[in-house]
Amino acid sequence: MPDLHDLHGELLIRILLGTVLGGVIGFERDLHGRQAGLRTHAIVALASATFMVVSTQFIYWQHYSGDSVRVDPSRIAASVVSGIGFLGAGAILRTGITIRGLTTAAGLWLVSAIGMAAGGGMYVIAAFATLVGLVVLTVLRIFEDRGDTVDRQRITVRLDEKRSPVSAVTDALAQRYKVMSQETYEGPFEDGSAQFTFEVRAPSPVHSYELARTLEGVAGVKHVRVEKA
Repeated sequence: MPDLHDLHGELLIRILLGTVLGGVIGFERDLHGRQAGLRTHAIVALASATFMVVSTQFIYWQHYSGDSVRVDPSRIAASVVSGIGFLGAGAILRTGITIRGLTTAAGLWLVSAIGMAAGGGMYVIAAFATLVGLVVLTVLRIFEDRGDTVDRQRITVRLDEKRSPVSAVTDALAQRYKVMSQETYEGPFEDGSAQFTFEVRAPSPVHSYELARTLEGVAGVKHVRVEKA
């Protein structure tokens, strides 16, 4: 058994490296405005690295006597692989016909593997998986979007439902654009209004002010916010 101080230092490095590499993947997600970003990915990798360290090293701290104790270090690691599926499922949202969060869920799955690799002392494997993950998330995005001439915009509308139903907003948008889904609803507020969020697809390029002006003639529209989806 190595010196206890050296062992502690090695294990702390494993956990720290796993956290940093997971945070690198999370930072890329943050740059694209995903809710599961830097902190979420870093924490998942931190937890996975810690679980892996516990799984592989806890026997040294149990002070068992004799050589008859047998330990399966894969049991805790296998539980991490199963448990991360629930966290990934929570990142996937279905709104109408649109499914969001699949890449984020896959990213969480990836950083759990990175954390486990770092926790197991496989530094090169952890770093290589991080590098490949960044390539997939950034470089391959160019090829994924190639040939996609559709511009995706997210429109948030504050509407007085006493004056106009929400269908008046979707009908106005549908005259020029394709309304994919109503993503969120918030309200009613004290003034009788409610807030709706839609995803709209239009031939590229489309300017934000054009989308906003489309709704100017709809009675009851109090506020419009347009942002890139």
